[in-house]
Amino acid sequence: MDTSLTLLSGGTEIPADRDAAARDLLGLTAAALASPDLAGGVTPTLEKLVRDTAAVGSAYFQTDTRALTYRVRAATGEMPQTDGMQAVAAHGLPADTPLMRALERAQAPLFFDDTRRSPETQGFPELGVASVAAAPVRDADGRLLGAFLMHTFEPHVWQTQEATLFSMVCGTVAALAGRLAAEEEARAAREAALRALGLALEARDRETQGHTDRVTGLATRFARRLGWTDAACETLRWGAYLHDIGKIAVPDAVLLKPGRLDPEEWTVMRSHVHAGVRFAQALNFLPPGALAVIQDHHERWDGSGYPRSLAGEQISLQGRLFALCDVYDALTSDRPYRAAWTHEQTTRELRSLSGIHFDPGLVEAFIALTETRPDSSPRDPQD
Repeated sequence: MDTSLTLLSGGTEIPADRDAAARDLLGLTAAALASPDLAGGVTPTLEKLVRDTAAVGSAYFQTDTRALTYRVRAATGEMPQTDGMQAVAAHGLPADTPLMRALERAQAPLFFDDTRRSPETQGFPELGVASVAAAPVRDADGRLLGAFLMHTFEPHVWQTQEATLFSMVCGTVAALAGRLAAEEEARAAREAALRALGLALEARDRETQGHTDRVTGLATRFARRLGWTDAACETLRWGAYLHDIGKIAVPDAVLLKPGRLDPEEWTVMRSHVHAGVRFAQALNFLPPGALAVIQDHHERWDGSGYPRSLAGEQISLQGRLFALCDVYDALTSDRPYRAAWTHEQTTRELRSLSGIHFDPGLVEAFIALTETRPDSSPRDPQD
């Protein structure tokens, strides 16, 4: 840790190497601005705190108003291995924790050299935290949104240079963390709206109750198994929610017909893809990958699908992946005209259609996924 300081005319202490400090701050700001998610945006700041102060660990907590807690959104360094800290990691800090109450009133970071000696840090000694520094993060209306914390396992007198660094970087990144949190909240609201649209279609098409959530969860699990990024999985989910939204434009006489459709009715039914794409394009925040799910999930590997008769890798990867999930769920679900197929029957059918309907490079990986219990593999937060 570089402890050299210089004094401004007003007595304010700043790092002597001002250029280096400015570069560090610009780097942290750039990382936060470039990050697609909140955790990625604040982690470089947490790492700098651990690297350049006596802190052994650092974390960013953010409010979860539904549970009245502040949950860990990002952390680095060493964390106490106490039962209490394990509970905090799993469930968050209660909103009425004295430290969080103190941060609601604070206008600047708070520093506690010995958590046993301050009422504001009640409960922290039992967590295994001996000293702690905390910086508030507020939303645009001034409400406490979260906090940056750094800690040690032994009592530690926070030095002036440590306090300066903590205040400087947290003060700068706090505003960006608030922005990232707002963007995250907006994305969550959009996703909830898209899911609601998919569920609204289910309410009309009574044969497919639960299909939207099942097929979206299955597609997301499959994408994660294949190593897709969080952003790619989000795009896939958004398309999955709306994959059949164009059926809103299909007349009840066709959509709800109990028997087989005649050729003219099939033409009407297939028109739901074009209608769905038009509808989705009107939602100008949908990324291209989500539109690809809607447009391509009825295409077939051999080119005999619709609406564009695409073949092989002309079909988007999103459409190829989702087609497997869509057909699997349809075959393993009860319908008025047939009972649900067993897993074994369905996998035999998928294998028989490998290279015909489905991408042969995905079929076996998908079948392996379906033979793994969902609760024994990583699950997506939105599953």
